[in-house]
Amino acid sequence: MDIKEFDFHLPEELIAQTPLLNRTSSRMLVLDKETGETNHQHFYDLPSYLEAGDCLVLNNTRVLPARLFGTKEDTGAKVEVLLLHQQEGDVWEVLVKPAKKVKEGTRITFGDGQLVAECTELKEHGGRIVRFRYEGIFLEVLESLGEMPLPPYIKEQLEDRERYQTVYSKEEGSAAAPTAGLHFTSELLQEIQAMGVEIAYITLHVGLGTFRPVSAETVEEHDMHAEFYEMDQETAEKLKQTRARGGRVITVGTTSTRTLETIVRDHGDYTEARGWTDIFIYPPYEFKAVDALITNFHLPKSTLIMMISAFAGKQHVMAAYQEAIEQQYRFFSFGDAMFIK
Repeated sequence: MDIKEFDFHLPEELIAQTPLLNRTSSRMLVLDKETGETNHQHFYDLPSYLEAGDCLVLNNTRVLPARLFGTKEDTGAKVEVLLLHQQEGDVWEVLVKPAKKVKEGTRITFGDGQLVAECTELKEHGGRIVRFRYEGIFLEVLESLGEMPLPPYIKEQLEDRERYQTVYSKEEGSAAAPTAGLHFTSELLQEIQAMGVEIAYITLHVGLGTFRPVSAETVEEHDMHAEFYEMDQETAEKLKQTRARGGRVITVGTTSTRTLETIVRDHGDYTEARGWTDIFIYPPYEFKAVDALITNFHLPKSTLIMMISAFAGKQHVMAAYQEAIEQQYRFFSFGDAMFIK
């Protein structure tokens, strides 16, 4: 399948640069995956589309302040480092820019030497393995020196770091936010629970693939990145009970979706599991773990638009995207939402 089938023209002014003052006031395009019918709502209307007995699955990963700006110890040249994932101890896989300046043995200092990274291995696409040296607790050093790793299409500065975190973020480890969850407030979640809707949590740490475009000419040629996931027994039991009583499993975001589909694919049912997933979902694909999906509007030709095209049908999704453009919806990380039912 040609990548161009998932392309569309997006006016640059529709790329949201800043989060809305109120998380729940974003717009929400409701798409019926069977008929292609659409409705235009706001995110605070979500409870009217949920029913007692449903289960909402949230990704509780927390974004690290993973972007560091340092200098080469020998030349003073400026280097940007983006943490991707921790391999073990103080050894991390990172992206560096400009990559040509960082060879094996290169040492980069941050914050007047508070943190030092030594490159130990070269990877492709600007990837490097580095070992950090510091005094104290790594996450505290990172909090003082790092910046939030906003996507490259966001040019504005983020005044409040917490606006690039979900209100339920807990498990540190992501290089980007699971952005479908940014629309929730604690009050909205309480309202949803009061209706008799279960809330369940998984963890998937968003990683390298978020920053890599699909460069292959066909979908089948694309090499999918791997991300770490974890689901505990409590969530597994909630999901089994939801299906048993006829409720819907509703994932918040493509990250939650990938996690559940991986687990059910590998184990045959919802079960406690942890590991790395490189599942690549594109049409045609039969979903086994997910009944409805809350998501944002994604980049053209991205693996994410391919996934939701598999979920709701490519024709329905591309038509809904065109409608969203005509209706001036806000796109990407700080943009508006879709509820696919």
